[in-house]
Amino acid sequence: MIRLHSFSIGYGDRLLLENAEAVFGAGSLTALIGRNGTGKSTLLRAMAGLNRSYGGRIDVGGRDMRGMNAPALARTLAFVTTERTRIANLSCGEVVALGRAPYTDWIGRLRPQDREVVAKSLALVGMQDYAARTMDSMSDGECQRIMIARALAQATPVILLDEPTSFLDIPNRYGLCSLLARLAHDEGKCIVYSTHELDIALSLSDNVALIDSPRLHCMPAAEMEGSGYIGRLFKTSGI
Repeated sequence: MIRLHSFSIGYGDRLLLENAEAVFGAGSLTALIGRNGTGKSTLLRAMAGLNRSYGGRIDVGGRDMRGMNAPALARTLAFVTTERTRIANLSCGEVVALGRAPYTDWIGRLRPQDREVVAKSLALVGMQDYAARTMDSMSDGECQRIMIARALAQATPVILLDEPTSFLDIPNRYGLCSLLARLAHDEGKCIVYSTHELDIALSLSDNVALIDSPRLHCMPAAEMEGSGYIGRLFKTSGI
């Protein structure tokens, strides 16, 4: 679903990735790991179409991302950032409904089918009972599920998430990544998320993409675990 071909990116005079090749397929969950500052967020933002300053090519659904306009991109991929989100004046249902923006008219009017998508998205993340609540009264884990529901409401084949477990405790980290795996498998989504949790990445993800700057290694999780790449990368430094 997403293919990197001869992909290179950096900032200033620092090269983060050079001539990277990777394929992220439909119906799979891929964990993106690497040391701090090696380009996990930079890569995700490029894959989300938010950073076009790269070399090589990113194909999404067989199309060159550089040739896709904003409406086409919004119907193809959703991006969940790492920031804590607290929206006091919108209900959770209204926040999730924002994901329907690529399909509504110029004033954002929801049709019955849009409301059905919003309800299904809330149910898929187990938050259907929170539709009328506001996010300023909810836990970090609950808020993160709402933001994932908004991405689901966007009805895109690709979902990218930048460190979605950052503010969660250990049980909720596993719970959220288990949810992502279920959504990838049951809904046929291509889901790529960055994480610092090596145990979660290896146990719950189908594939692992490891940045060893300027190289990118992408392979099935079991193969990555036995490859030696992780040990060599992290044996002298934390993530």
